Amino acid sequence: MTNVYFTRLDAPVGPLLLTADPDGALTSLSVPGQKGGRTVQDGWRHDPGPFRAAAEQLAAYFAGELKEFRLPLRPTGTEFRHRVWAALDEVPYGATATYGEIAARIGAPRAAVRAVGGAIGANPLLVVRPCHRVIGAKGAMTGYAGGVERKVRLLTLEGALH
Repeated sequence: MTNVYFTRLDAPVGPLLLTADPDGALTSLSVPGQKGGRTVQDGWRHDPGPFRAAAEQLAAYFAGELKEFRLPLRPTGTEFRHRVWAALDEVPYGATATYGEIAARIGAPRAAVRAVGGAIGANPLLVVRPCHRVIGAKGAMTGYAGGVERKVRLLTLEGALH
């Protein structure tokens, strides 16, 4: 990928690495130790300019003042993954959904829950695209690429856990 811009931001869940395309659309948000997370590559351009809105919205989110991100997003993925990721955007702040519920929202058969889980795990936009709101069928804190501890912190911040 050429012309990748990046910046780093401090956050209550640890340092965040944000990437964007030349148009300023966010392409990823990663945390250290994230399964499948991005790391800075040779040729990437460090420039906080394209990330001003993201930085402001993330700060407001972590302060409990923002419930919905309004940022241009351009993650890379298959059509199936994009359908799953769009369903994540429909899970409201302070709520959770199960993997089965996400599968149902995109019209996938029950047998596709595992594939849905794989797509959720491949979400390149942690926090902004709320994969942390997806839980196991019996309420288990499962499968967050950023780590279950971060998932619990995010859900607690949103009031979904008490």
